[in-house]
Amino acid sequence: MKRNRWIYAVFTFLIIGLGLGSRAYSSVLPDTLNTYLGDSLWAAMIFTGCGFLFRKLKTMITTGIISLSFCFVIEFSQLYHAEWIDQIRDTSLGGLVLGYGFLWSDIEAYTIGIAACAAIELLVLGIKKRRCM
Repeated sequence: MKRNRWIYAVFTFLIIGLGLGSRAYSSVLPDTLNTYLGDSLWAAMIFTGCGFLFRKLKTMITTGIISLSFCFVIEFSQLYHAEWIDQIRDTSLGGLVLGYGFLWSDIEAYTIGIAACAAIELLVLGIKKRRCM
């Protein structure tokens, strides 16, 4: 499989916009959706970013595992609090990328976001395959 980098770039930026919007409007979202939406979108952005970078890798075996591993490493890194990394987390960009504190709900949200992206990609690939036959 060879992914179209332009499509993945567009989806990455679209997801970034949706994720920032979900943070800006978190006060009007239901609590359950608010708990998972931003982190699921962050993980989806990581998946589309990996799809952009690694355009020839298989969906579930490599792209999904790489994305999920990256998200888990970032989340577990939040258990580590040294002055230098907490100073990075205190910046806007550092806080968005590295987060602030470990939450199991974030692990669930990352899994949901990446699973959704992988399912969509596999569905689109299946439709493309049927068209070519």
